Amino acid sequence: MVDAVPLASGRDADVFAIDDRRVLRRYRHGGDVAAEAAVMAYVAGLGFPVPTVYQARGVDLVMERLDGRTMLSALLAGEVDALEGATVLADLQHRLHALPPRLGERGGDRILHLDLHPDNVMLTSRGPVVIDWRNSTEGPADLDVALSAVILAQVAVEENHQLASLAAALLAAFLDRVGGDPLTVLDRALAIRRSDPALTGRERELLGAAAALITAHGRGPQTTSVGDV
Repeated sequence: MVDAVPLASGRDADVFAIDDRRVLRRYRHGGDVAAEAAVMAYVAGLGFPVPTVYQARGVDLVMERLDGRTMLSALLAGEVDALEGATVLADLQHRLHALPPRLGERGGDRILHLDLHPDNVMLTSRGPVVIDWRNSTEGPADLDVALSAVILAQVAVEENHQLASLAAALLAAFLDRVGGDPLTVLDRALAIRRSDPALTGRERELLGAAAALITAHGRGPQTTSVGDV
C-alpha cells in the first residue's frame, strides 16, 4: 500500500485515499471481498449507483473515490431534512429490489443490501451512491426494508443519543414511503442485526425497544410492494 493516506474508519474496515480517483477499503478482521465486489459489479451493470470497483483481493477493495459527503453528514449539517433523506432511502430500496437477482435461488428473491442507512449513502455530484456491500445477499425485499428500519429505530429509541429525534422522524417517513410489509420479517431482521459482531452490548439491548417502535408505527400507507416495483 504505497502512499495511501488514511481517509476514514468504520466498525470493521479502514479507508485509505490512493489518489484523487481511487480509495482502498481494507477490512481489519479478515474475510474475502470477492463476493462483495461481484455484487457491486452486477448491480452497477444494471444501472444501480455504486462505486466502480477497480480491484478486489483478499481483504482489500480498491474502488472509485466519490465526491460529496454521506447522507448522515448532510442530515447533521441541515443540508438534507428527514423527509428528503427518507425519500432517498425509500427510492434506493425500490430501485435495488426492482433489479433481477444475480443468483435467484428462490422464487421472489431480490438483491438485498442489508445495511442501507444514511451513513452508507454518499450524496455525490452524480446523485446518491450506495456503499458498503459486505452484508449483501438475496432474499425477500421486505427483509432489506426491515433491516434499515431496525438500524434507524435503534438510534431513535436511545434517549440520550443526539440523533434520536432525527432518527425517529427519518424512520417514520421512511416506513410511510417504502411500502411493502416489513413487519412480516421483523423477527428475522432483528436476528440478523443481533448477530452482527460489530454491535455493542448497549445496541443489542435496544433491539427490543426498536422493534416495538417499528411495530407501533404499523405498516403505514399500503402501497406497491418493494419486491414488485
